[in-house]
Amino acid sequence: MRVGLFGGSFNPIHFGHLRAAEEVREALQLDLVYFIPAASPPHKPAGELAPAEHRLAMVRLATKGNRHFMTSDVEIRRAGRSYTIDTVRYFQSTLRQPAPLYLMMGADQFAELDSWKEPEELARLCNFAVHTRLTEGQDGPPRISVAALKQFGYTQTDDHYVHSSEQTLSFVETTFLPISATEIRGKLHHGESIRYLVPIDVVDYIQRHTLY
Repeated sequence: MRVGLFGGSFNPIHFGHLRAAEEVREALQLDLVYFIPAASPPHKPAGELAPAEHRLAMVRLATKGNRHFMTSDVEIRRAGRSYTIDTVRYFQSTLRQPAPLYLMMGADQFAELDSWKEPEELARLCNFAVHTRLTEGQDGPPRISVAALKQFGYTQTDDHYVHSSEQTLSFVETTFLPISATEIRGKLHHGESIRYLVPIDVVDYIQRHTLY
């Protein structure tokens, strides 16, 4: 069993999130991917977020048709800031059988990893799966500096990096879907359609609860 952990504010969840998760799942042969909405993400202003219970409900609606996708409310049930290190420890202690964990994140999040809580411990406890997209003039995954490799204890092996604890760091190129939650909220604010940016059940949920 190989388990992916995909956290975020999902404010709201959209097809960019879903497609990236599916392509990382397929590339790394993950059996399950848990979508984990954050109650209080450390890097997001609280005033921008829809209530946590609504974001959780939208994630459940968006993922219900994929047997590999699961939803976890662990960060919403946990008081205080939603720190990824606490979530990883939770899954390590509660999965029915030991399973390698793959922490999934975008390249922009990975670039800020040293600002997260206990980043070195995160690198020791789980694998990192960074979903990227090629930009014009780029011929491979984003490079990480020698200083970063030294800080987190990675060495390069073939097409991925291996930590001193034997956890891996992989870059997975995913389809570029130019969709952002900020753009979606902006369209809603101006009364514009968001169909085909988010699943139709999520569109209906947003309209029904007058979110954003």
